[in-house]
Amino acid sequence: MTLKLCGFSASNYYNKLKLQLLEKGVAFEEELVWTGNTHPKLVDRSPMAKVPFLETPHGCVSESMACAEYIEHQYPSHPLMPADPFAAAKVRELLVYLELHIELVVRELYGQAFFGGVASDETKARVKKQLTKNVAAFAKLAKFSPFVAGDSFTLADCAAIFHLPLAVMACKSVLEEDLLAELPVKAYTQQFADNPHVKKIMAERKANSEIMMALRSGKK
Repeated sequence: MTLKLCGFSASNYYNKLKLQLLEKGVAFEEELVWTGNTHPKLVDRSPMAKVPFLETPHGCVSESMACAEYIEHQYPSHPLMPADPFAAAKVRELLVYLELHIELVVRELYGQAFFGGVASDETKARVKKQLTKNVAAFAKLAKFSPFVAGDSFTLADCAAIFHLPLAVMACKSVLEEDLLAELPVKAYTQQFADNPHVKKIMAERKANSEIMMALRSGKK
């Protein structure tokens, strides 16, 4: 069977895997799966009812980092992880910082920034304090020369391309300041403006986000 990427295109974590697959030239299919356990047999394939997940010839794999590792090992051509163990560990380190210490923290603002919710003053204060600390730590590790881990495009870039701009937008919208200002986010993302894979994913993310918003508002 062909590898299948399951989830929806508005998800940064879905797009991280999608970009990885496209950059590596891996043949794959996409299956639209929303969260909320509304999809038939979702929990049979992703026990926490989370997306993205992969449907492989060997079975299903959930959690985006595990999926990314599977893709790298199963499809070794055009590697996006360094062969050197220390360099590979540094890429994984960057991924943890991006996803656990930046994206997961700023996610508390997404409800107000993108979905019409309201974040409490307590939430805003907590996010600002934690994110300020975490961004400073990430800045000590990220190289942006020109890629996150150095001179080669890696899995860290597959994540950063989507996570960092969204974090900036959420901070500006809810906190009215850019807590990632010390990072060269704009210059970094602009270098991918003509990347056909990034352009494809961004267009599909926009279309899928519009569908998701319509579903949330009960219009569709």
